[in-house]
Amino acid sequence: MKAIIELSPKGSIFGAVAQQVAGARRGQAPDYRLSFESARALFAELTPARLDLLDTLRREGPCSVYALAKAAERDYSNVHTDVSRLIELGLVEREEDDTVSVPFESVEIRFPLAQLA
Repeated sequence: MKAIIELSPKGSIFGAVAQQVAGARRGQAPDYRLSFESARALFAELTPARLDLLDTLRREGPCSVYALAKAAERDYSNVHTDVSRLIELGLVEREEDDTVSVPFESVEIRFPLAQLA
């Protein structure tokens, strides 16, 4: 399963849901979709530091936030804040043993160039 992050106008979520339902009927695992109304909103949430954390966490595998901060060579407090937001966005999962992980094989960021303005 992959995460698809994209720019979508308000109300276009219904088309994405219809695509997921159709894929599920064909036996395909549904991809996780996260939509933003503008590139500015997308990159305000998915900063380079947060994208680096996703990459580090995927490479390291499930671990504590402390171990992630150490692996990323970043301050624990900042990593904790970023991981909390990534959990809220659905890009990171927290397990019962308090480890965090990325449940996706890949993360794709898609946006048409005409909507960057």
